[in-house]
Amino acid sequence: QVQLVESGGGLVQPGGSLRLSCVASRSIFNLNFMGWYRQAPGKQRELVAHIATSGATNYADYVKGRFTISRDNAKNTVYLQMNSLKREDTAVYYCNALSDGGVYWGQGTQVTVSS
Repeated sequence: QVQLVESGGGLVQPGGSLRLSCVASRSIFNLNFMGWYRQAPGKQRELVAHIATSGATNYADYVKGRFTISRDNAKNTVYLQMNSLKREDTAVYYCNALSDGGVYWGQGTQVTVSS
């Protein structure tokens, strides 16, 4: 079992930046993948980015060049640096972890991009 707790969401103006954090209840070193998903009102949950144990990353096309995912194994934490935010980035952002034992989700953190 892994509990995931996100933080860092909030209200930001278009063009602004936010950094989301996801702290895991245990070591993330052996988790196959950790990632961020988002869900906007009336839409399905979609992948934003994920990072493998090796450090390899993958991004959705709509965030490439703007968002950066990283992990700090010593702090059991995964980050999502979001720059050049757009109104369409407004959503609840969920942390996700994939291990041999299953898939785990955080409770989500709201990101609202509005002037």
